[in-house]
Amino acid sequence: MLKVKKGWLRSLFRVTVSGGLEVIPITLLSAAIAAFAQYQYKKGAAKSVIKMFKDKNTLAGGVLYALSLAIYLYALHATPVLSFVYPIFASTFIFVLLISMFVLKEKPSVRRIAGILLIIAGITLISFTFPV
Repeated sequence: MLKVKKGWLRSLFRVTVSGGLEVIPITLLSAAIAAFAQYQYKKGAAKSVIKMFKDKNTLAGGVLYALSLAIYLYALHATPVLSFVYPIFASTFIFVLLISMFVLKEKPSVRRIAGILLIIAGITLISFTFPV
């Protein structure tokens, strides 16, 4: 189980589920896997439509999406508040940007970075509003 010391960060991880797992890290893991699935789809999409569905990258993306869905469903099951978990899944945008920057060597614009910062701010605000 994740141990967090005193301070504001502790409240981010206060939402616990059965087995001691935290809802926020579970949702973030699901989002990261979904983002990597998008990357796999991107690698497989450079082919014709027929070949694309036979491509190992496309198939890996589908498997990763299924794994992401299973983890996300667990997070939804673990908390009764959809309006808490779903916005945290928006971190997928953050993970996709990071993959784009570091793996695909894309250069994000200032507006895109500003948008990501707004998403981070929104996720942070939502994580503080979980009804206990």
